[in-house]
Amino acid sequence: MSRIDRLLNASAEVWRATRTPDGMGGWAQAWALASTVRARFSQPSAAERVVADRAESRLTHIVFLRDDADVRRGDELRTPGQVFHVLAVFEPSVPGTYRRADCEASQASP
Repeated sequence: MSRIDRLLNASAEVWRATRTPDGMGGWAQAWALASTVRARFSQPSAAERVVADRAESRLTHIVFLRDDADVRRGDELRTPGQVFHVLAVFEPSVPGTYRRADCEASQASP
């Protein structure tokens, strides 16, 4: 059991974009459920938001995950009522503790 497990108080579905040939020489993109992960959603500090703004990114949430969670940039983390677009994924300086995903939240489609 990971040391962060006791802090992960929510779950989210990981959705990943998949490409399939469209039969006319191009590609069609669709979202596919990749897995479900335990997570902790928090809001970034003012300093973190300023850094994101300078990079022209809209950081609204920081999501902490288990160190072995398969979450990648470009994925979506979905919870009831919200979709979190993963902007970047980081690992801490101490390997095997947790992963951090910087996300932008949007309202889920009905």
